[in-house]
Amino acid sequence: MLSFAPRTVTKDLLSGLSERSRHVLTDRFGLGAKEMERTLDAIGKEYGITRERIRQIENHGISAVRESSHYAAHSAAFEDLKRAIHSLGAVLSSEAILSELSANKADRNHLVFLLTVGHQFTDRREDNDFNARWHIDEQVADQVERALTNLYESIEVNRLTPEEEFLQLFAKALKQEGIRNRTNDVLARWLTISKRIGRNPLNEWGRMDSPHVRIKNTRDFAYLTLKRHGSPMHFTEVAKGIEKLFNRETHPATTHNELIKDVRFVLVGRGLYALQEWGYEPGVVRDVIKGVLKREGPLSREDIIERVKRERYVKDATIAVNLQNSTFTRLSDGRFALAE
Repeated sequence: MLSFAPRTVTKDLLSGLSERSRHVLTDRFGLGAKEMERTLDAIGKEYGITRERIRQIENHGISAVRESSHYAAHSAAFEDLKRAIHSLGAVLSSEAILSELSANKADRNHLVFLLTVGHQFTDRREDNDFNARWHIDEQVADQVERALTNLYESIEVNRLTPEEEFLQLFAKALKQEGIRNRTNDVLARWLTISKRIGRNPLNEWGRMDSPHVRIKNTRDFAYLTLKRHGSPMHFTEVAKGIEKLFNRETHPATTHNELIKDVRFVLVGRGLYALQEWGYEPGVVRDVIKGVLKREGPLSREDIIERVKRERYVKDATIAVNLQNSTFTRLSDGRFALAE
């Protein structure tokens, strides 16, 4: 996308500086052969001066570059970089810019240096809500950040939304801020600016504080596997599903243990698990019968069996045996009710 080599431009920009200024900027931005960025403290110890003094040398060096004839000579390169960023959305997270415009670590360091010295580019540092980002239009940057905030606040905590639908929601939030008709590619890049919004490995979007988005363990992978499947699964099938969907080897016994511990899952049969959010009540068959009778009142044996089998994969005889428990009483008309 860029018509110039960032490494060539930075080499020329640095050539007009004093040796110490050039050395400090090279080390701070990782522009040398080792491609390693060094801290103010590390460079200060090398020179036997304070980190604050190194910071002053760094700032002075950047100012000197901007005022140099070398900088003016490369105005076309900076304008080309500006055009590239504009085409990508005008405001982007640092990671998005680097991934789009640089092919390797070395080029990334040089690109960051050019963004830093270029007067066309403004950075906003990472904070609680947003990742580090750059922009070439302050108004657009403000509008995008407000839209991201409004989008986050509109999302239910554990809601997951497919990517295409989520991009439409974001487009509406942007429209309210005065931004219209952006491509899905631009919208996707803007979403990466937010630290509070993210997507899981199945490209479903939601709040980053949701365990359904920030996947941490086998339970979370199991949840996504069951949700994708859409109906109860045996724990051995859940383990296979995790491996197939996420290329993550998981032992069936480990999966079973994790499913037992998490209230998101309900055991609905011998080794079969469903998601509680599908309407399955937790507990054993007796608990399900209690729930049915609480909701609907006295019912015949046949009606109870039919209702329970909506939630549990068990034999009719198993339900009938549970009806003999003292929790239930048989009325004179043959129906069953909760015992008083």
